[in-house]
Amino acid sequence: MGEESRVKLHGMWASPFAKRIEVALKIKGIDYEPIEENLLNKSELLLKYNAVHKLVPVLVHEGKPIAESSIILEYIDETWNTSHPFLPRDPYERARVRFWAKYLDLQVLENLRSVLKAPADKQEKALETFYGYLKILEENMDEIFPEGSARAIDANSLGLLDIMMCSASRTNKAIEEALNLKLINPERHPKLYSWIEAVGEVPLVKELIAPHEKLVGFFQYFRQIALQAQKA
Repeated sequence: MGEESRVKLHGMWASPFAKRIEVALKIKGIDYEPIEENLLNKSELLLKYNAVHKLVPVLVHEGKPIAESSIILEYIDETWNTSHPFLPRDPYERARVRFWAKYLDLQVLENLRSVLKAPADKQEKALETFYGYLKILEENMDEIFPEGSARAIDANSLGLLDIMMCSASRTNKAIEEALNLKLINPERHPKLYSWIEAVGEVPLVKELIAPHEKLVGFFQYFRQIALQAQKA
């Protein structure tokens, strides 16, 4: 395989967005070169490939970079389309999945980031907003997964939404411990919780997500840096 045709992934071990791409590549059986980025000292290549946001993940295929995890996932699915489709064939069903994929990124995960960054006096409000978006997700789980959110899930059945939430179980528990609060839990969000737990138990997913203790330390550090930046 020539250098230009190789697949490379600029990622970071704790990034749930980068982990999505690792899981997707593994599912499709695509060989790739992982390039670990230090987000406090970003490589020149990362800054070149994602000059707008300067974030991971970035997939490089045939020398061409693709940024943004949701876009990369669809690129992978369309480029290596002979096995394991991530999206339904039906145009309406595809559109429906894309709607909820966007909801996960723009509402759920963005507001989780706000909870992580919120100072103590604003954290309760940030949590209330986050819970509001989770409530909508919980109430729509039967519509999102007509076959049931607690369906049997394995590496062969992971779809786009499952892949997007592949690290949610460990991330959820790590942030809860790091910040001493409750996020997604079985009492408040039974269907959502059972879904992310089922995805997190898939062996392929488990082997790619960092251990709990390491993630707890990362999120404690992330919060510390975020709070210091707000005081600067």
